[in-house]
Amino acid sequence: MAENKNISPNISYISKQPVINLKPNVMKNSFQCPKCDGYLNVGNRIVLAADNKKGDSGLLLLDPEIGSYSVETNKHFSVETGEKYILYCPICHERLCSDLHDNLSRIKMIDEEGHVFEVLFSKIAGEKSTYKIIGENVDLYGEHASNYVDFINLSRVK
Repeated sequence: MAENKNISPNISYISKQPVINLKPNVMKNSFQCPKCDGYLNVGNRIVLAADNKKGDSGLLLLDPEIGSYSVETNKHFSVETGEKYILYCPICHERLCSDLHDNLSRIKMIDEEGHVFEVLFSKIAGEKSTYKIIGENVDLYGEHASNYVDFINLSRVK
């Protein structure tokens, strides 16, 4: 017991402090609903609500890296390749539709410098087509990006 008397009382106090995760925030961009401006990103995911053609509803957790197409869902709400989903803002419940084509959804992205981009992406599971638009510039991502390029003003494509 004599050994325990040499332990500083601060050690016990420090060990009772909550653990703080000091990992840097790797998500550098913010994503917003174009209708309500609510923030859609939590941690390292973009959160969207979805309905499938069977009438089932669930949340989609999307990778925020433009051009990455990984999706996480609840085990009871599966994403079927080739199926078209209706995507909603989980905050205001408005549809995230694009005016350019019925197969495209739209959200906003704000980068670290405060530039606001329109991000369009396919509602069809497995169709890899994403468009990052600011002003007259369009960046294309995904192997299926050419599917909708005719619906975007081609003079904007760089």
